Amino acid sequence: MVGYSMVDPPRDEFSSQEPRPSGKGDEERMRALMEDHLPQLRAFVRLRTGRALLAKDSLSDLVQSTCREVIEDLPTATLTTKRAFLHWLYKAAERKIVDRARYWGRAKRDPGKLAEFDDFEGLDQVYNRLGTPSRIASGREELERFEQTFAKLPEDYQVVILLHRVVGLPHAEVSREMNRSENAVRSLLFRALAHLSTLLEAK
Repeated sequence: MVGYSMVDPPRDEFSSQEPRPSGKGDEERMRALMEDHLPQLRAFVRLRTGRALLAKDSLSDLVQSTCREVIEDLPTATLTTKRAFLHWLYKAAERKIVDRARYWGRAKRDPGKLAEFDDFEGLDQVYNRLGTPSRIASGREELERFEQTFAKLPEDYQVVILLHRVVGLPHAEVSREMNRSENAVRSLLFRALAHLSTLLEAK
């Protein structure tokens, strides 16, 4: 049933060929680094946001807005590891989602025409790393089926999969984010991926 491995993401250090942001004024390197991680960012935002908000703010708008704010708010300290960069980017995306949800909820605004729910570019590449028993086809129906199934998972299952498999944080970092021990996170991830596989196979 399971087709996934329980390994940490690749090594944390930047290679000599990779762009490494070095603080204020280093927009060019930051843009290059975000471009490298754009598929993961798009997948995180889409799976974390849900249809209700995506009917009001498109995926592209949310991602572009997140990237723009990240560029405008570059940290003064050098981001020396991928973990630090990914954690910073994920936090920025999470804040954007929460802010937009509050905006629409507080203002009770009419979204007008619903946004087209077909912004799937590159998502199949990320979704296929989430431990599913077989590769997800790139067709719209298969991708929508995966997302609908993912949305049925308990909140902690969704979070642990997103942080480890989509954002790329190691188990130790996920444990800090979720306030659980590393062993608890590994166990939770295993159960979450197994449950996701079971739900997909039942479809």
